[in-house]
Amino acid sequence: MSTYTQILYQIVFGSKDYTNFLKNENQGKLFGYIVGMLNNRNCHSYQVGGYENHIHIVTHISPTVNLADLVRGIKKATHEFMVKEKSSFPRFPGWQVGYGAFTYHISTKSVLINYVLNQEQHHKKVTYKEELVQLLDENLVSYKEEYLMI
Repeated sequence: MSTYTQILYQIVFGSKDYTNFLKNENQGKLFGYIVGMLNNRNCHSYQVGGYENHIHIVTHISPTVNLADLVRGIKKATHEFMVKEKSSFPRFPGWQVGYGAFTYHISTKSVLINYVLNQEQHHKKVTYKEELVQLLDENLVSYKEEYLMI
């Protein structure tokens, strides 16, 4: 028998100290780079986006890929990419430690895609930290407040 999976992930991670580094002029470069990395790992990227100080990735991960290794690789490679492209990302301070990863039923894919596409509107009302706490609470993930800032 072959291996069949359909695990829809939303992966979220932010910059150190919640420093704003994403702008309309540079985000396409970064998001495209992440899409390329996902494609190279046989993961299907449904949507990559974010706003000012954080990234959202909506993806199906290949069954041969370990989630922690994938996120570690994305964070390391994008860090190196943005350091190399310093003129496009002058305010990038590095990534925070850790990430959030949440699974969803495939029927919610279009809702998740729209959520990521509408980050600018969403963050007129909610900070990234508030959004992260909301995602953790909605997914019944316990956390310690002091670790949200590192």
